[in-house]
Formats: sequence, structure tokens, C-alpha cells
Amino acid sequence: MNELALSRLSNRLGHVFSDSTLLQQALTHRSAHRQRNNERLEFLGDAQLGQIIARWLFDHFPDASEGQLTRMRAALVRGQTLAEVGRELDLGSCLVLGSGEMKSGGHRRDSILADTLEAVIGAIVLDAGAEACRERVLVWFASRLTQISPQSSGKDAKTRLQELLQARQKPVPEYDVMAVHGQAPKQQFEVRCQLAAHDQAFTASGASRRRAEQAAATLALTWLETEYSEDRQND
Repeated sequence: MNELALSRLSNRLGHVFSDSTLLQQALTHRSAHRQRNNERLEFLGDAQLGQIIARWLFDHFPDASEGQLTRMRAALVRGQTLAEVGRELDLGSCLVLGSGEMKSGGHRRDSILADTLEAVIGAIVLDAGAEACRERVLVWFASRLTQISPQSSGKDAKTRLQELLQARQKPVPEYDVMAVHGQAPKQQFEVRCQLAAHDQAFTASGASRRRAEQAAATLALTWLETEYSEDRQND
């Protein structure tokens, strides 16, 4: 990967690596290099991410039970959420993949994006320490952290979106498959979530129709909660 692409990614991450080889390794899938790939960094990043999110939830929800904290953490560190954050950081465009993964659209696959995000987290820990890593993770997850609560953590995005609209007596969202890329079992579904009452549509992709719908619902929910929050402030 060229230096310009790494520099642009560093800007998106909000961290300039002292050792750029750590970032390069974090972006290298095992299909591209059997020995020097991101699997060990992924292991480290997974543990670091869980600790960061657990501590944040512990500090911000002092009255939440262990079960509620566990469910909130699970919602924030699950593969689908990590893949969404990876897409927001455009990790897919920087992945180093083997030819087979490149041809099958590996740069769009949820599992690969999620693993790569964890590897990047591990790389930042090694490059700058746990505190610098914590700051970056909390920035990347900021919008999701503001939405999470003990009450909402047990519900998926589609359910929460529908309940929010129904509470406002608005039509429920409609989901349409816009495209299917690749061949089974490595397909990518592109789904649009239409909010008719607001004349808004949100498109996302996933390794299954259900995952794509959930991803699109998450985008719609984020937008809708912001809109309703602004409405309350203006009242």
C-alpha cells in the first residue's frame, strides 16, 4: 500500500503511527500473507476493545445490572457493529487481500472488516499505548455510545426503529433489496430502508439480507434520533 493511502487512513483514524508497519500489518488479511498478517493484532485488539467498552459502560451506567451491562457490551462489540465502524473509516479500500478474496469482494465482507478494525485497535495499542487507543475507540464509537441504554440494548435496530416511528404515529419503514453481489455463500446484499413519512432512504450492505436490513435500520435510526432530538430542542 502506498504512503498516501496510509496517510489518508491515519487521518480518518485520528492517529498517526510512529511505526507505520503496524498499520500495514493490521490491514493485511491472512489470504495475502500466511505469516505476516493481522490475526495476532486482531487477538490483541479484541481484548482491548472489550475492556474499553466494558469500562465505559461501567462508569456511565452505575445502576445497570451485570446482565444489562453484558447485553450493552455485546451490542457494541458484535461483528456487525464493528463492520459498520470499519465502513465509516473506509477500511475496505485499504485492505491487503489475496487474489481470491479480492475477486469475491472480501473488502466488503462484514467478518473481514470487523477483524480488521480489531487489528487496527491492536496496532494502536502497540504504537501508542492503551490510553491513546481508548481515546480513539471512544471517538469512533461515540454515536453508538450515546444511543445505548440498559433499556434499548436488548432490541435490534429494526425493532427500535419501528417502535420509534410508531410512537410518533408514523408509517413503519420499508426494506427493499437493491442488489445482490457475488455468488453464494459469499454474497453481499444491498438493502434500502425507506422512511416514507420523512422522505428519506438509507442504504447499507451485509453478508445476508437480515444483516443488510439491520445495517440500514441502524443508519435510519441514527438519523431519526438526531432529527427528533433537534425537534425537542427547538420546541
